[in-house]
Amino acid sequence: MERDSVGVGILGLGVIAGQVARVLRDRSGVLAGRVGCPLVLRKVKVLPDDLSRPQVKEMGAHLFTTDDEEFFTSPGIDIVVEAIGGEHPALEYLTRALSDGKHVVTSNKEVIAKHGAELLKLADQNGVVLRYEASVGGGIPLISRFRYDLVANRIEGIYAIINGTTNYILTRMAGEGADFSSVLARAQDLGYAEANPENDIEGIDAAYKLAILTSLAFHTEVRPEDIYHEGISRLSSRDFQYARELGFAIKLLAIAKESDGVVEARVHPVFIPEDSLLAKVNGVYNAVLVEGDLVDKVLFFGQGAGPLPTSSAVIADVVSAAQDVLRGISGGVRWELGPGKVIKPMSDIETSYYLRLNIADRPGILAQIAKALGDRQISISSAIQKLADRVAQTAEIVIITYPALEKSMQSALGELGRLSGVKEVSNLVRVEAL
Repeated sequence: MERDSVGVGILGLGVIAGQVARVLRDRSGVLAGRVGCPLVLRKVKVLPDDLSRPQVKEMGAHLFTTDDEEFFTSPGIDIVVEAIGGEHPALEYLTRALSDGKHVVTSNKEVIAKHGAELLKLADQNGVVLRYEASVGGGIPLISRFRYDLVANRIEGIYAIINGTTNYILTRMAGEGADFSSVLARAQDLGYAEANPENDIEGIDAAYKLAILTSLAFHTEVRPEDIYHEGISRLSSRDFQYARELGFAIKLLAIAKESDGVVEARVHPVFIPEDSLLAKVNGVYNAVLVEGDLVDKVLFFGQGAGPLPTSSAVIADVVSAAQDVLRGISGGVRWELGPGKVIKPMSDIETSYYLRLNIADRPGILAQIAKALGDRQISISSAIQKLADRVAQTAEIVIITYPALEKSMQSALGELGRLSGVKEVSNLVRVEAL
């Protein structure tokens, strides 16, 4: 039977949900042309405080409800858009919508990272589609690239800058010689960082996104708890100074690799060559470098957050879901999980390292450091000594190692901390050649 419209319901009225509602209203004619019939906003589920927002009055109070039952039983909703964020109650809302036979579009990286496989299975069981393009990379098309354009490739590696807040902070620290705390405060003033920035600056947000990309790329379920994550708060202006001198930039990278059925996935700051593509990604921009056996290296770049780019991805998913509704297509996106793949523990990761140490300025200390490393099969690639303090009789030494196992380096750090001549292990940053 020919339909005269496709109905949409929205969960939430925050920055993203509000922008999605505006696009549905302001571009209704264009979207109707893309779908083949009008997209009609039927109902918006909000919190009580949201009812005082100007957008409620502007769009008509009849569209809004604070009651879950009223939302889910509203007639004519074919597609539910979830944009409230967080794990709960979003997970429960998504589960109900899919169980009720409604197509779902979400931008919720946490729920997809933690529960994507089970939700996709539920969608398939109920003959509907769960779409989540906006969960990673904002307006950068990434999910569809892995599902369609790169499907013939054996993906070998992913190197991603996928958190705009941390990339902004690192860009400012590198360019201005400022310390972390002052740049974070400025990012909060500008609205680039939340009042509680923990998820961003500790790498948690990037780990959620990497879990999604890794699961898609390597066809195996990777959960956030499988991913080692480390934040940027220990970085100082001195690390950026030494990075420049040594020919590196510092970025928070989400890294995933697969070899012989073993998957590694990690998020942490890295030194990368200053002439590499990712080193030139600055400010709040995101970029994902993918290595495939057929395409070699491809780079996806753009704004990774914000209401406009994110709403672009959400609306694209809504249009696709609406087209499926009109065509009577059921089922769709699945995570095809490969057998026998295992997650490599962080202790078995092999990489190079940057070490910054505060040491006593006396003969023999470097030899002690070299022995502590050498006893654990860690070779020194380069070492420079700086900032001799004649009063305190201390100096700063910076070491770049050749590739070594993480567990060997962690053991060496323990030994270095026990050396009488080492005043402080000031920082450790991993190095990626890319």
